[in-house]
Amino acid sequence: MSEESIRLVTIGRIFRRRWRFLAVLAVVGGLVGYGASVVFPPKYTTSASVLLPGQWEERELLTQVDIATSSTVVDRAATALNWRDVSAAELRTRVTASAADGNIIKISGTADTPKRAQQLSDQVAAQFVKFASRVAGGGTDSAAATEAEALRKQVEETNRRITDLADAADPGQTVEGVQARTELEKLSTSLEEAMTKLDEADPATNKAGMVVMGPAARPTGQAPPTRTQFIGAGALLFFLLAVVGHLAAARTNRRLRTEPELTAALGAALLGTVEVPDGRRGDHRPEAGAPRHRIRRLLGVDTRWDLPTPPRSDDEAARRIRYRRVCARLRDQLPTPRRLLVVVPDGDGIARRAAGQLAAEAKGDPQLRVVEVSADRPIVPDRDTESGALVVLSAGSWTAEELAGIAEACADGRHEILGIVVADPVRARETRPTGHHPPDDATLALAVRGQATGGSA
Repeated sequence: MSEESIRLVTIGRIFRRRWRFLAVLAVVGGLVGYGASVVFPPKYTTSASVLLPGQWEERELLTQVDIATSSTVVDRAATALNWRDVSAAELRTRVTASAADGNIIKISGTADTPKRAQQLSDQVAAQFVKFASRVAGGGTDSAAATEAEALRKQVEETNRRITDLADAADPGQTVEGVQARTELEKLSTSLEEAMTKLDEADPATNKAGMVVMGPAARPTGQAPPTRTQFIGAGALLFFLLAVVGHLAAARTNRRLRTEPELTAALGAALLGTVEVPDGRRGDHRPEAGAPRHRIRRLLGVDTRWDLPTPPRSDDEAARRIRYRRVCARLRDQLPTPRRLLVVVPDGDGIARRAAGQLAAEAKGDPQLRVVEVSADRPIVPDRDTESGALVVLSAGSWTAEELAGIAEACADGRHEILGIVVADPVRARETRPTGHHPPDDATLALAVRGQATGGSA
C-alpha cells in the first residue's frame, strides 16, 4: 500500500472515530467566526461608471485609473462629504478604480452603510470628472485657452470677410468675376474644415468631455467577507486544525506497538497474548461516572483512534484457552506455593480486564494478586510471599520510558518480572454451540503466541 493510501486510511479513521469531536470543534469555530463578524462590522460596496469619449490607449486608461484613486481626487471627495467619523486617509483605502471595456472607468467605494457607499462612489466619480477635465485643458493652461479662443474668433472673422467680398464681387458677368467668387468660396470652405479639425484635435474638447453614467446603485448585500463567510471560515479552520492536530499527534506518537518492543522495554519474555472482547477501555473504573469522563465519552475521545479496527475474535471457549495456556505456563515456571504479583498500568482498561480474567481462569493456582500502578510515578508493593511479577498491558498504549519506569519499580519492590502478557482488543463473535466447548479438564498445550518454543495460539 502506498504512503498516500495509508494517509487516506488514517484520515478516514479520524473521521469515523472522532466525528463527534470534529463536529463540536466545527461548531466552536463557527461561534468564533460569528464573534469575529461582530468585531469587524459589515461593509457595503457599490460602483459608479465614468465614460471617456473618444479614442484612448490602454496606458492612458491606466493613467485615468490612477487619477481616480489619487489623493487629490479622494481628498476633494472627503471635503465634499464632510464625514466627521471618517478621515481622508481612511477613505483612500476604501476607494478603488478599474478600467472596463468601452473606455469606462469603474470607481468603487466601500462604507459601513449602503447609503454612505453610494455617496462615496458618486462623489469620487464627480470629483474625478472635474479634476480630469481640468488636467485635460479645462483650466490648467489659461494662456493657451485664450490664444485658441482668439484664433477661433479670427478665423470666424476672416470667413465672414470672405463671404462679404464674394457678395460684393461681380455677380458673374465676366469670367474674372466668376473665378474670383469660386476661389473665395473654396477659401471659406478650407477655413471651416480647418476650424473643425482644430476643434477635434483640441484635447480640452475631445477628452475632457467625461460623463458620469448615472448615480451608483445602492448596495443590497454586504461586501465580502460577510457574516456567513466568517462563520463558515471559522468552522472550516477549526475542523482542519483538528485533523492536522490528530495527524501530528500520530506522527509524534512514541507508544510501543509491537511485542518485541514491549519485551525489550520491560526486559522480560512474552508469555502469551490474550484477547479482550469489544475493545472497551475504562470499564469498571471508579471515576468512569465523573463529569470529565462522561464528557470524554460523549465526544468519543475516550478511546484511541490511531489503532487499527480490532479484528473479530474466536468464541469464548477459544479465548479461555489462551488464558489457561498462560496459567499453565506460569505453573511450570513458579515454585510451590505459586503466588504471583500481576502488575497492570493504571488507565489500561484492556489490561485490567485481561488480568481479571486471567485470575479467574487460574482458580488459585497460581494465586494472582492484581495491582495497578501509575505509569508516571509507579510504585509497586514490596515483596511478601510472591515469587515474582507478571506485567499485563495492551499494545500501543505506553512509551518505552513509562515501561522502563514500571520495570524499575518492580525491581525496587524486589519483584523479578517473570514475563509479560499482551492484551489485544477484539470484536466478539457468536458463542459456539455447547457441544463444541472443550472441557475444563482438557489437556492444554503450552504453545502460546510469542513464547520461546515458537508455537502460536
